[in-house]
Formats: sequence, C-alpha cells, structure tokens
Amino acid sequence: QVQLVESGGGLVQAGGSLRLSCAASESIFSINVMAWYRQAPGKQRELVARITSSGSTNYVDSVKGRFTISRDNAKNTVNLQMNSLKPEDTAVYYCAAKRRFAGAYDYWGQGTQVTVSS
Repeated sequence: QVQLVESGGGLVQAGGSLRLSCAASESIFSINVMAWYRQAPGKQRELVARITSSGSTNYVDSVKGRFTISRDNAKNTVNLQMNSLKPEDTAVYYCAAKRRFAGAYDYWGQGTQVTVSS
C-alpha cells in the first residue's frame, strides 16, 4: 500500500506561485501514472495534470501554460509548479497514483488546500 502525502498548499494572491509536492512512502519507479486532481467547493473532482513513467504529461486546458508537473523517481516525489494563479484555482489538491495506465487510481493523498485571493 503506497501512502501519498501532499505539501506546499497555502494562501497566495492572484498572479502568485505555489509549488505542491507529493511524497510517496515507497519507490514510484513501478508506478506508471502519477497525477494531481483538485476539487473546489460544490464541484466535482477534476484531473489537473498527470505524468507517466516515461515523462509524458497531460494538462486540463484551464492550467496549460501555467502549471508544470514533474516527477523525481529517485526521491519518490511528484511536484506541481503553479504559476500565474487565479482565484478559480482555489481548491483542495490531491495527489494520485496508479500502477497501470488504464483504470482507476489506486492510491490517493489526503489533499492540500490552495486558496488564491483576488
């Protein structure tokens, strides 16, 4: 059972930056997909960005050009650099991981709050 722990959330003004980190309790070398999701109040959880074991990335349109996902297999971490933050980025951000490319995510973190003030 892989445990995921997020950090780096907080309060920031619009236009600012935050860097989220997700630390895994064991090696992520065999984990094919790692991702960041977010859930705003009253809204469904949405996929923000994902990265595969080969380094291929995907982003939701609303964050393209502003957010960058990266993974460090040696440190068992996945990061989300968030720039030019907007109030609509306010949400709880969750780290997720799955060993297979298809299917549901196997592991989830507890989430970290990101609040962007206008």
